[in-house]
Amino acid sequence: MTDLTQQLQDMREEYDGVPLRKSELAKSPLTQFSIWLKDAQNADIFDPNACSLSTVDDCGAPAARAVLLKGLESGKFSFYTNYNSRKAKHLEVNPQATMHFPWFSLERQVVVSGSVEKVSINQSEEYFNSRPSMSRLGAWASQQSEALDSRETLEKKFLEAREKMGDDPPRPEHWGGYALNPHSIEFWQGGPNRLHDRFIYKLESDQNWILNRFYP
Repeated sequence: MTDLTQQLQDMREEYDGVPLRKSELAKSPLTQFSIWLKDAQNADIFDPNACSLSTVDDCGAPAARAVLLKGLESGKFSFYTNYNSRKAKHLEVNPQATMHFPWFSLERQVVVSGSVEKVSINQSEEYFNSRPSMSRLGAWASQQSEALDSRETLEKKFLEAREKMGDDPPRPEHWGGYALNPHSIEFWQGGPNRLHDRFIYKLESDQNWILNRFYP
């Protein structure tokens, strides 16, 4: 056994939270998610709306990356990206995805799974125009997921975009939003002796949510 493996095996956190009861959860997982997101925000968790978005390519190979949740409307979780990116190419061939919110300092995590579709152009325009101008220029400068020879090249692309469009650039056609329409949402809370609490809401064919507890 290597020293690093030993160190990893010795890393252990004990959970001491109060057990989570089914009766304490909201009937709607969207309501429950909003409550936990607010708790994460109040706890000063860095980027509480950050999650790991997992997709699969046309060969079934998975990939994950961090994105920011930027909307929760009509029961859908929205995020924005470059439509030429790796994640976008994955979603073209397989529109199923999972969002994992790791609020570990609260001994909590949420997993949202479902189908993904592009949001309307108007919605993408509205969000893009709400971003800081430097972030909007970054969307023009970055050929997301393409090979890049140096940091200097990226910075040069940014300066070229700023020189061309100024500080009020329009939305690139290759940039916009996606909305994940969930069919299951899991809420996990740590418990003593690894007796964690796991609850999964599943969307039935009648569009009602069914909530069940699962072994950790």
